[in-house]
Amino acid sequence: MSIRPARPGEDALLAALVERAYAHYLPVIGRRPAPMDDDYAARIAAGQAWVLEDDARILGLLVLEDAPDHLWLDNIALDPDLGRKGLGQLLMRFVFDEARQRGVPEVRLLTNALMTRNIGIYQRLGFTEYDRREENGFFRVYMRAAVD
Repeated sequence: MSIRPARPGEDALLAALVERAYAHYLPVIGRRPAPMDDDYAARIAAGQAWVLEDDARILGLLVLEDAPDHLWLDNIALDPDLGRKGLGQLLMRFVFDEARQRGVPEVRLLTNALMTRNIGIYQRLGFTEYDRREENGFFRVYMRAAVD
């Protein structure tokens, strides 16, 4: 199993993975979560998309954006058929390792306020809330965690 930059031409695979990973949130928030409509070809071209791969199968993805004082985790998604195998923690360790390598002191992200399970997961990983606001019809919770 390895994490590597996504390659040109994999955008349809990433979009399909995100569709499966976020599908259960459609009835919760009443609309498509923003990651379902992202431009993965553009993310790949910008060097922002990473994949978790095993035996040439993409199991998960990350979208990471550089900011002057933090690493922005724009998306983390796993194949929902994989269940609880610690792959999310593996991806999050990678995110923090990337932040360290890039020399930034924290990782930031947002999640939908109605995705309460995600908020709890991020809190257990050391993230704290620093803002809540409505943007484009989404009620968003902004969180950050220090890179140790």
